[in-house]
Amino acid sequence: MKKLLTCLLFFTSFHLSAQEIDIHFDHYALLVKDLDSTVTFYEEILGLKEIEDQTQLDHIRWFSMGGKTELHLIEQKDFVVPDVIGVHLALRVSDLNAFMKKLSDHHIFFKNWFGLPGRTNTRPDGIRQVYLQDPNGYWIEVNGE
Repeated sequence: MKKLLTCLLFFTSFHLSAQEIDIHFDHYALLVKDLDSTVTFYEEILGLKEIEDQTQLDHIRWFSMGGKTELHLIEQKDFVVPDVIGVHLALRVSDLNAFMKKLSDHHIFFKNWFGLPGRTNTRPDGIRQVYLQDPNGYWIEVNGE
């Protein structure tokens, strides 16, 4: 019984101390082959706003993802991106149809999860989505509201 009480006290105190730590998403970093073309894509196609790169290094650029969340692009010319659609950055837009038209207007290929070009699919939670790749080959899921 004494061991049981000791274990309960240990796990209770561990659980309470773990609750005091607040975790928030800070940033996502991508290695890219060509920083300039990638910056253009994220600014012009996805509409992200560039923010001050506090490293002040020429091969890194930072973007706001809303709130205190950031995207860091780091140029590394010899990096090869694995072509795996299941590993992706997911973004949400207010008008998925308008976004898909923008992609088409810029001749940017997109598809649904099942691989059908120019089409959406609906997730089990009712959200429509498409997938596209940035200039480096990273997959991006874009959801409508």
